[in-house]
Amino acid sequence: MNIVVGITGGIAAYKAVNVIRGLVLAGHDVHVVATEAALRFVGRPTLEAISRNTVNTDLYEAVAEVRHVAIGQAADLIVIAPATANTIAKLAHGLADDLLGNTVLASTAPVVIAPAMHTEMWQNPATAANVETLRSRGIHLVGPVSGQLTGKDAGVGRMAEPDDIVAEALAVASARERHPTRSGASAEPDRGRDLEGRRVLVTAGGTREPLDPVRFIGNRSSGRQGVALAEAARDRGASVTLIAAHLEVPPPTGVTVLRVETTAELLTATSAEAPLHDLTIMAAAVADYRPVGVADGKIKKAATGERLTLELVQNPDILATISAEPRTGRLIVGFAAETAASPEELLELGRAKIARKGSDYLVLNTVGWTTGFATADNSVTVLDASGDIVLEASGSKTSVADDILGVFAAALTGAP
Repeated sequence: MNIVVGITGGIAAYKAVNVIRGLVLAGHDVHVVATEAALRFVGRPTLEAISRNTVNTDLYEAVAEVRHVAIGQAADLIVIAPATANTIAKLAHGLADDLLGNTVLASTAPVVIAPAMHTEMWQNPATAANVETLRSRGIHLVGPVSGQLTGKDAGVGRMAEPDDIVAEALAVASARERHPTRSGASAEPDRGRDLEGRRVLVTAGGTREPLDPVRFIGNRSSGRQGVALAEAARDRGASVTLIAAHLEVPPPTGVTVLRVETTAELLTATSAEAPLHDLTIMAAAVADYRPVGVADGKIKKAATGERLTLELVQNPDILATISAEPRTGRLIVGFAAETAASPEELLELGRAKIARKGSDYLVLNTVGWTTGFATADNSVTVLDASGDIVLEASGSKTSVADDILGVFAAALTGAP
């Protein structure tokens, strides 16, 4: 593919070098369009050496070749990393006072942006409105994520990691190839509005059970797959509620977010919300056990000695509880993360689990030290209530979410 990487003037510009490298190593022809501000953070020789092409910056270069239009016309994919608050505002309002703005306006290629800014700027109502405008036009966002920012600041606004940006961008381009739109202007696959008028509930993240005011029992779930599902449901036209348990990624805009801490809180929130929704997708990683007692103060080593014994009790089974409630016309979907040694073992575990839980569908995936949790990609198998496989999907968590929702949207509408 011919890929344009736009780089704008933020401190995260140095990370764009690895975005370029990842795309080049994947076999693509990468052309960098950098703003003048971007070159204050990363040098032109570096960008040219990594991209293996001349860096374009000036709107008035090669006017005879109409380069300010030609670059965008030739692009199969545009990636902007980092995308500052200023750049997002300019894109939302169609401004073209530099080469990057002209390139985007002159292109029908999918556009993927990786926002990077301080938390206050990301949460500012102006930025939120601009982001919503871009999403409505089919521009795909990767991040931002929560983490260390410049100086002593930390919070949501850190640019997503280069490998994640590359994976998401290539997934968007691949989805465009599979599902081209008539206008060619959307960065998302043409999934239509098959959830228009529907209400979708998604749980995401990992619950935490406190031991004392400092420590907890938890899991490694980042919430990425659940957030991707909420985002995809919103883009299909649904009214979405996201019950969030300790997300490591920001929730999508345009959805209602309810935050919980423990499994008990998740059960309370899900029990209240599920009857109000047509589709409930329980993607959160739930702690199966909690401590019998929680210490009022920090547990001290001096008081416990070399060993600390914890007594745990089982938490309520949320999926089984919600599935047992009357639900005419509503679908309940569970997730099962397993450390299966083989696909056959995974299927065996999944079929036994859906029989016990009583949900309409079960999404299976294998997790381990380096797979499943806190990664950009996922591989899933979806079973129906009979234990039959209705979908196998792999790729970025964004593309997997879209594939999964295709199954449930068809089930809600009765489509074959």
